Amino acid sequence: MKPLRTLIAAFAVLCCAAAAAANPLRIGIAAEPYPPFTIKQSNGQWSGFEVELVRKLCQRLKQNCQITEVSWDGIIPALNSKKIDVIFNSMSITPEREKVIAFSLPYYYTASEFVGPRGQKTVLSPAGLKGKTLGVQSATTNANFLKKYYGAGSAIRYYNTQDELNADLVAGRVDLMLLDALAASDFLGGKDGAGLESKGLAPKDPLFGPGIGAGLRKADTALKQQFDQAILQLRADGSFDAIQKKYFKVNISPDAK
Repeated sequence: MKPLRTLIAAFAVLCCAAAAAANPLRIGIAAEPYPPFTIKQSNGQWSGFEVELVRKLCQRLKQNCQITEVSWDGIIPALNSKKIDVIFNSMSITPEREKVIAFSLPYYYTASEFVGPRGQKTVLSPAGLKGKTLGVQSATTNANFLKKYYGAGSAIRYYNTQDELNADLVAGRVDLMLLDALAASDFLGGKDGAGLESKGLAPKDPLFGPGIGAGLRKADTALKQQFDQAILQLRADGSFDAIQKKYFKVNISPDAK
């Protein structure tokens, strides 16, 4: 017969495992797909770089995780009201956001890129874009950048989803758009982007922050520490590189910037 202490320990492990299964970690992503980071399949399942990465992180944490869809403009309130437990959705780390939520270490970094009609001469300075209509997804660092530097002379149109903005640029309802450079590359490589081209990268600016991190509640300090450690481990053991190479031709590790 096993000692009572051994039986109690085994029972505790089983109870903890059962609790983890019953209460999965809810990973919040925007309901609006953002390829190649988050892609919704026809069967309703999610894939993409961030989905695959966060699942690998959850494996490392030995945590049962559940992808939970939330509207982008309500994703921080959803976190703080405990509808989700983690934001893992290309959210830039900025001082403004750090006032209300905590962030993990950055897990990727890319520049922002202007995209417009192919063959059209474009000067990206505020003076050069004076009178132009610029499109950007709302509640993003790109939106903050355009508002600060281009808002005085250009008309800025804000969109709830990147897909809506892409469609309006193709239709000519905006002159240029600003978005993540990797998302721009994916869009320009598709059939809808055939008549468009890159107009250049936005300059580095503090508004863009140090990179993309997982958003967590400020009170969840232990969970933040676990995510930080898991992110470092995946970068050190090659798991991050293996995932990013499936989606990108360039290195988007924060170390590579």
